Amino acid sequence: MLDLILKPEFMLAVLTALAVFAAIISFALPMLATDKLGNRMKSVALERDQIRARERARLAAEKKDGGNVRVRREPGAVLKNVVEKLNLRTALADEKTEEALIHAGYRGQKPLFIFLALRFGLPFLFMGGAAIYLYLGDNTVEPLQRLLYTACIGFAGFYIPLMVVRNRMKARQLSITQAWPDALDLCLICVESGMAIEAAFRKVSTEIGPQSIALAEELVITTAELSYLQDRRMAYENLAKRTGLEAVKNVVLSLIQAEKYGTPLAQALRVLSQENRDQRMSRAEQKAASLPPKLTVPMMICFLPVLFCVILGPAVIRSMETLSNVN
Repeated sequence: MLDLILKPEFMLAVLTALAVFAAIISFALPMLATDKLGNRMKSVALERDQIRARERARLAAEKKDGGNVRVRREPGAVLKNVVEKLNLRTALADEKTEEALIHAGYRGQKPLFIFLALRFGLPFLFMGGAAIYLYLGDNTVEPLQRLLYTACIGFAGFYIPLMVVRNRMKARQLSITQAWPDALDLCLICVESGMAIEAAFRKVSTEIGPQSIALAEELVITTAELSYLQDRRMAYENLAKRTGLEAVKNVVLSLIQAEKYGTPLAQALRVLSQENRDQRMSRAEQKAASLPPKLTVPMMICFLPVLFCVILGPAVIRSMETLSNVN
């Protein structure tokens, strides 16, 4: 088996198949692309309706003064019971884990229960699959190595959900960070034209959607919370908690102070938009400055050997021809 893999013909066939597959995927992906913005905005609209229904139910319950309220069975009740019976929330999650889920866009308790169930179940699933392959399929591996491989695969299954959440959180925060200065500029235009902050957020969410779906989603949710929460400060603070970005926190503090003390909102937005734009430019300049050191190793490994072959190749060939003629 190893001799077959190491044959040049087999490796060339594998590389050719991978190249053909990549070419097919690159041509097929644009045709199979779906309207992500439309789907996300539909989900946000559903969540906005859920916020309205929840607030109305809470207000109705308060009016009843402690009357019996019928509890609706949640869709993830079975998973919730499993997590609570095994006490997985205390063992596998903390405040940072819940914050990471929120920053990644997974709101509510159901994503938390799914995350905990995956962290608990994937190691056993991966270890079972590895054990079946190593103990039943491959007989060339020693018993101690089989045990070590099985444990490593189970350990990887334990950390895969956390890695997925962290990668999604970083991608989402990067999308919001890149679009946040433009969103502030649009908010400034809307506020200076006489719009209220709720109407400004609603308008900006539709305009900023093609650039950052995550930011449009957060602005729509904030608009709904501003309309239905009794304390507007809570709606702004929820926006900062859901994003977890320092730039958003600064804007939220300015909005809270503007509503509390009656300071001009347009002036604060103008200053903050300029600061965020300058920060975005400084980050771009920092990445550009760090590019030459990063390119040093790839150039030494990939470009210089090829360059030496092109320069020294003809001289080597002529030297070999000369030596063969002399002999």
